[in-house]
Amino acid sequence: MTLRTVLFRLHWLLGLSAGFVLALVGMTGALLSYEEAVTEWANADRAYVAASEAPRLSPSALLARIEAQHPGLTVNSLTLWGEPERSPRVRFVNDASLGTRPPTLYLDPVDGRDLGAMRLEGAFVTIRKLHRWLLLPGDGKGWGRSLTGISTLALLVFLATGLYLRWPKLHSWRIWLKPALKRPGRPRWWSLHSVAGTWLLPVYVLIALSGLWWSYDSYRSAATWLLTGEVQRAKPPRRAGLPAEVAPSTLDAAFASFSTGEGEGAHMVLIALPGPELATIRIRSLAAASDLPKARDEATFDPATGARLSRARFADKPLGRQMAENMLEVHRGRFFGRVVAFAFFLAALAMPLFAVTGLVLYVLRRHARRRRTIAAMVAMAGAGR
Repeated sequence: MTLRTVLFRLHWLLGLSAGFVLALVGMTGALLSYEEAVTEWANADRAYVAASEAPRLSPSALLARIEAQHPGLTVNSLTLWGEPERSPRVRFVNDASLGTRPPTLYLDPVDGRDLGAMRLEGAFVTIRKLHRWLLLPGDGKGWGRSLTGISTLALLVFLATGLYLRWPKLHSWRIWLKPALKRPGRPRWWSLHSVAGTWLLPVYVLIALSGLWWSYDSYRSAATWLLTGEVQRAKPPRRAGLPAEVAPSTLDAAFASFSTGEGEGAHMVLIALPGPELATIRIRSLAAASDLPKARDEATFDPATGARLSRARFADKPLGRQMAENMLEVHRGRFFGRVVAFAFFLAALAMPLFAVTGLVLYVLRRHARRRRTIAAMVAMAGAGR
């Protein structure tokens, strides 16, 4: 048995197992690629309001209005926009009685009126769980995470063995990059399978290497060190009890300090309030719409006094740290721009293509082998007469 035979059998064996998980992960990943755009389209009637000259409410006033309309819920974060027609969004702390997070709400920026819950939010939560954990029990601590991690490793094996198996004796760009769709039968399916894989190989390598970030903690630590030269810091322990109360004047003072400083004219501002995992008021912002969604500057403020504690600009960070802090955007391709993001979307959408073409090739190969076996048996029977 040659090395080529071993790699060939490994390739199709993984294809008959991990290939179908990858097809599912690819389809769900493609859906998640444009989650924000789809959600904004589905909520256009509440994500936007008629532009008004009336002054917009301060962050503390918005929080007071929404908590008065929904008693018992505690706000976790508030998203504000530079455009006067964009509606603020509010997210809540997980509801212990329901065991889940209440839906995100849109608010009128002038009077704080509840404009309605975010449509499709629950659907995308389910798609995300399917993408990451296959909807298996335990979520990130269950078997689903292990299966998607193993399948991601299998994708790297697919790419390596597939490249080796299709390495031609005669090199030509036509052989490598142009599918021979006019050829009949198995050669046509093989050409489609292999040429599409060649075109998308660099994208799949980046998708797999970034996807492993969420599958294995040791991999994340190693990747963090490789990108930043630093050992990954452990997350601070969750603080017991309810989120700390922030005085309205303190929150507004912190926001005013931010708005007259680095946040002046910002396209988007995300205010996160102190909670079990956050001890400060954290304000993240995007300077322009073209920066979405990676280039977030960040400032933190003392929840007792509103005094600034720290400030970090995205542009001041080295490339490795930018990637480590935005690995989700690297995984989706949006870290590298809209064109690359669209290529990642197409690659994710094409995942089922490889499962289907691989299965067709396997079935055709089995049929061809069966025909050869029957023909050989007939020939042997005829020779024995």
